[in-house]
Amino acid sequence: MKERIRDLALGWGVDDVGFASVCDYRSPNSPSIESLFPGARSMIVMAFRELAACESSSPQMAMSARLDLMEFSRSACYRMGRFVEGTLGSPAMTVPVGYPMDFNTPGKIGVGEVSLRHAAVAAGLGTFGRHNLVVHPRFGTRVIFTAILTKLELAPDVPVEINSCTDCGLCVSNCPAGALDDAGKTEVRKCLGKSQPFGMGANIAFWSRYGDATRDEQKAMLQSPEYLSLYQAGSIGYQYYCFRCFSVCPIGLRN
Repeated sequence: MKERIRDLALGWGVDDVGFASVCDYRSPNSPSIESLFPGARSMIVMAFRELAACESSSPQMAMSARLDLMEFSRSACYRMGRFVEGTLGSPAMTVPVGYPMDFNTPGKIGVGEVSLRHAAVAAGLGTFGRHNLVVHPRFGTRVIFTAILTKLELAPDVPVEINSCTDCGLCVSNCPAGALDDAGKTEVRKCLGKSQPFGMGANIAFWSRYGDATRDEQKAMLQSPEYLSLYQAGSIGYQYYCFRCFSVCPIGLRN
């Protein structure tokens, strides 16, 4: 059954597939799988390689490629969920990349219901690097993941034993926010402040200034590049303007 699932996903263009037992999944900040999907036994984790667009000096080009990848990965994830539930006859729950997130629970901001990084490690798709991202044995850092939770009993894949990360420090020294200075920890607020300049913090700051502005100043603000960028981010979804930790990692680069 595992090979049937793997071959199907690879046939869709998914780059790699791993399997983990729910019992082997450990995430320090996310809730337990049992609390999210009672009776779930296995995780099917799919890997999607990031294109070289993350190297572009144009954040618009880099983010466009990321949006394409996210759309493709979400589609493949949902297709796999339908296959598991419709064809294999087991209830399934999809875990796509990205939002929505829980902003109502203290301590949950920036924390996914299921950590796809920890799921990928449990499924034998890589190890954690110095940047706290998963380093895939073939694709390096340039990879994102989705997962399917299922009640099927699928044999887990063997975790990766050799860490491909050489601890070269390029991700740390090239991080413009200094978010990786402390080993084993990512300063999320620092990272988001730099990588998402038109995110929630920028929105709050803009509308705070808007409320205190005169009518003429408000009119000018609504015609400014800052507002247009905020509007675009709100319409399209969150947008990264920094891919340094992806682009500078030398593991798995193609010539």
